[in-house]
Amino acid sequence: MPRILFIRRDNIGDLICTTPAIRAVRQAFPGAKIGVLANSYNAAVLAGNADIDCVYVYEKAKHASGKSRARVHLENARTFWRLRRERYDAAIGCGSSSPRIGRLAFLTGARERIGFVDGGTGGDPTGRPYYTRPIAEPAVDEHEVIRTHRLLEPLGIASPPGDLVLVPDPVEQERFESARVLHPGRGGRPLIAVAISARIERNKWPIEKFGSLIDEIVRRGLGTPLLLWAPGPKTSPAFPGDDEAAGSLLSRFGDGAWGYRTETLAALIAAVSRADLVVTPDTGTLHIAAACKKPTVALMTRDKSLRWYPWNTPHVVLACGDRVGPVAVDEVLGAVGRLAAGSGCPC
Repeated sequence: MPRILFIRRDNIGDLICTTPAIRAVRQAFPGAKIGVLANSYNAAVLAGNADIDCVYVYEKAKHASGKSRARVHLENARTFWRLRRERYDAAIGCGSSSPRIGRLAFLTGARERIGFVDGGTGGDPTGRPYYTRPIAEPAVDEHEVIRTHRLLEPLGIASPPGDLVLVPDPVEQERFESARVLHPGRGGRPLIAVAISARIERNKWPIEKFGSLIDEIVRRGLGTPLLLWAPGPKTSPAFPGDDEAAGSLLSRFGDGAWGYRTETLAALIAAVSRADLVVTPDTGTLHIAAACKKPTVALMTRDKSLRWYPWNTPHVVLACGDRVGPVAVDEVLGAVGRLAAGSGCPC
């Protein structure tokens, strides 16, 4: 029985974009033991995923609130010791060519180690052979799902990738529906989720434009705006919070818009899964929406739109140079209207 480990140290969307490859391995090797090495920030998106037997979590120092670096390093060392004892046959380092990912693959002790490298040399610039099966990183722009799927070729898997896999927590969905019933402005209208938070500055859309967008959605009776944001202060090391901005928007619209505070990733997934349409910048919410098969309006920079657009779901990408700020409110409204008409959403 083969033992195969996926390594994904990046953000939420990156890990979600790995799930089609994980499913392809499960379909090719039904009896395999499949593990995933994730981090404490993104691992929750794997909850309930039947394709995975074991999730190993390590922690980045910047995410370790209240812990010393020494403690973080000790706990991570224990995780890798456990991985080495599992004796995986193959470890797949997912993501762009990176010595850091290569080192993680090496530390697992897997017999075969697969990952992208520049030029297919099999090592980092210092020549250390982290990968036994190096693959030259694709030179062309293609979706991250497709790129990750290329890493399965040494396993003999050449089928095209399928859908993203994400399992909303039914308890969180029930909690969301209970809150929805209490919202006085629901009126049976469709929910248009509007996610306002983005960690990277160039991916942020001005709060004033979000306000104008919500204003037009309410004025035109398109639906009930469901405001979603990263809770907490702007100083959060994992993801800067937008409590202040969300509070300002909600006070402006009263019962016309509904804000749902998502304290956990599971709560965010549940909220997106219950929306009818999603408007979001380039952040984890974009890929959660795609995994939930929601029509999605994505605000993206032009280069990111080539590799990270919503996968296998109806979508409109509004790409604008190297910053999303200049995207016009009317463009977003038009995209909402086109998606609503094409998907049968009663917006």
